[in-house]
Amino acid sequence: MTENSDQIGAVPGPDASSVPAAGTGLASGYPVPLAIASSGLTKRFRGGQVAVDHIDLAVPAGSVYGFLGPNGSGKTTTIRMLLGLAYPTSGTAELLGTPMPAGAVGVLSRVGSLVEGPAFFPFLSGWENLARCDAADRTADPRTARARIGVALERVGLTAAARKRYRNYSLGMKQRLAIAAGLLRPRDLIILDEPTNGLDPQGTREVRALVRQIAADGITVFVSSHLLAEVEQVCTHVGVMRTGQLVFQGALTDLRRTHAPRVSVKTTDVEAAATVFAKLELADPRAADGVITAELGDTEPERVTAELVHAGVGVRELVVETPSLEELFVGLTGEGFDVER
Repeated sequence: MTENSDQIGAVPGPDASSVPAAGTGLASGYPVPLAIASSGLTKRFRGGQVAVDHIDLAVPAGSVYGFLGPNGSGKTTTIRMLLGLAYPTSGTAELLGTPMPAGAVGVLSRVGSLVEGPAFFPFLSGWENLARCDAADRTADPRTARARIGVALERVGLTAAARKRYRNYSLGMKQRLAIAAGLLRPRDLIILDEPTNGLDPQGTREVRALVRQIAADGITVFVSSHLLAEVEQVCTHVGVMRTGQLVFQGALTDLRRTHAPRVSVKTTDVEAAATVFAKLELADPRAADGVITAELGDTEPERVTAELVHAGVGVRELVVETPSLEELFVGLTGEGFDVER
């Protein structure tokens, strides 16, 4: 393979002797088993630059976990530490309950990954490239290699292009071949770093559909991205990074609940509307330019409308405003996310 890419199956990790081994039991205290767990995971580079700052990941087994953040927020560095490709400055991490990097040799056969883009020999076919990946796996039985490669290509929809040279693959096909390399063996965890990076809409949809298929097979998928469409359409859980820090982690539904819906009323009598809002105990009322808003809470908008009419308030417009995912992410990170590529 060429440089600047890490595609991992059963590959021995780095020598753990120079890095403190992760402690065990990171998942204790969580209500469900964790496929990935870290505690205080930190990476500092020379000159004091902090790329990852004491993050505590908790990725539930069987979830599709979106690891989100603007470019440069520390996502790839975190992934490299989780896989034993980079040494943490401090902190601990576990994959599938196994300390990393100390347990890399034993656990990486259960983990498939794509880090920083696909990289294969351009003059070889897709099949030939996968054959070399498979041969590099010391735990794989060479007698069943042909069957494994065929199944992996079928899963990613590349059977018809198996004998086509890699240099002639589209970007979407290259990404799918890289994912196929991670599926040469049965996996419990797939880690994908920006799998739709550089793809056109069709390629993005192809990879997104593949992630859904992998998850449907019961495999935990950890996918880093800066595209909100991937989160909304495929992820069950999210972790949001900002300048090396994990600023939110939890189910996608929990993220939506971090900002309550607000009711917005346009009226010529803002003071009377404010009195109604106070009677209904609506939180955080704000008024400006003939519009008053407040957090709706558990109050039904129909009741707000009825109370305003009963109080004689002339309502020109009443709208329930629910913040979009984009607004939530901007609030968490201070930067915008791409809604779609």
